[in-house]
Amino acid sequence: MSSPGPRPAALSRRTLLAAGAATLLTTAAAVPPAAAVPSAATVLTWYDATAEAVAAAGAATQITNSRTWAVAWLAAARATRAVPAGAGQDTFRRAALSGAVHRALVTLLPGRAEQLDAILRQTLATLPGGPAGERGLNEGRRQADLLLAERQGDGLDPASVDAPYQVKPAAPGVWQPTPPAYAPAAQYGNRLATPFLLRTQSQFRLGPPPALDSRRYAEDLAEVRAYGAVGSTVRTARQTETATFWLGSSLALYTRPLRVALARGGEDVAGQARLVALFHTALVDTQIATSDTKYAYERWRPVTALRTGTLDPDPAWTPLHTTPAHPDYPSGHNTYAGAAETVLSALTGPRTAPFELTSPTAPGVTRTYTAWRQLSAENTDARVFSGIHTRTADEAGLTLGRRVAHHTLENAAPLLAAR
Repeated sequence: MSSPGPRPAALSRRTLLAAGAATLLTTAAAVPPAAAVPSAATVLTWYDATAEAVAAAGAATQITNSRTWAVAWLAAARATRAVPAGAGQDTFRRAALSGAVHRALVTLLPGRAEQLDAILRQTLATLPGGPAGERGLNEGRRQADLLLAERQGDGLDPASVDAPYQVKPAAPGVWQPTPPAYAPAAQYGNRLATPFLLRTQSQFRLGPPPALDSRRYAEDLAEVRAYGAVGSTVRTARQTETATFWLGSSLALYTRPLRVALARGGEDVAGQARLVALFHTALVDTQIATSDTKYAYERWRPVTALRTGTLDPDPAWTPLHTTPAHPDYPSGHNTYAGAAETVLSALTGPRTAPFELTSPTAPGVTRTYTAWRQLSAENTDARVFSGIHTRTADEAGLTLGRRVAHHTLENAAPLLAAR
């Protein structure tokens, strides 16, 4: 990306971070005021700004981007919890959310500072002048700075996430690099990272996957063999579409459903910030717990089992989609789905008015949903139809994600408390 040129019409990042709240609000007030902006619009503005910034300048590792969301919106949730005596509640909270999300994002994604600076100016221009806005902006910045310091060195940077992993010697059931790239194991370092709320990374470690000589394992493998093969004759067109629709990043695929919940929830600014914060802190902890279980059992992927195992091996068997470079059990897509479903159901109800969802991996396809659980059900099927997970791994993923999310919700009070 080329370096940006001069920005005479917008605050530079250095100027913005150094500016006092009073100066910034005075500058914003000089902009001709727009019509009154509802509080919900301010929240959605910063939600969309976060999504755009992460998509444009985020890390290659999903959990690092989940951390960016979690830090920005947890700071906002803390900043909007309490309004000082004498301050206008709505003005304070909107300024606090804006200050917190902006400060966190320009620190973690400095390449998007120019765009974020402009959004902050525009947001503050819609607020009444006076001390409530000044105090809110200062509080948002303060909470962001404290949380950024608190999470420093948490092991969720890309280099730490993809820490080296020593592959075990080949043996029945043991994970090995998979075709076609035979890439090194990914996400091993997740299990070493610092969670937001889990006491330990292994707090919710699942029990072991089915034994290789069990009936369940034989059924799992038979299903993937039939429905997950690239040339499957039993997988329907709709099932192929399901596999392709849910192939991409869970973080990207769930950005739209979370926004739908945010826009329809009817909460005030503090309640909306809490929803986004708990969603993403739960997802960071879920991804940590997922890698802990994956690398505790190191279960081989279906492609390895079907090509080299003892149950009717087929050296030419190939999955519909390329297998990711980490163990089978549990499915990370499904741990994400289980956690997301749990948080959305708990905070907004299990059902919602119909909403449409598209997928970058399935251009031209639009699906409609009315319940968060429907997303989980499709994720479970999708990974089998892709040929990259067993159904046991998918169902275990839902279980793990739900357990971690319940833990997040049950222990939310200390997490959300302002510092």
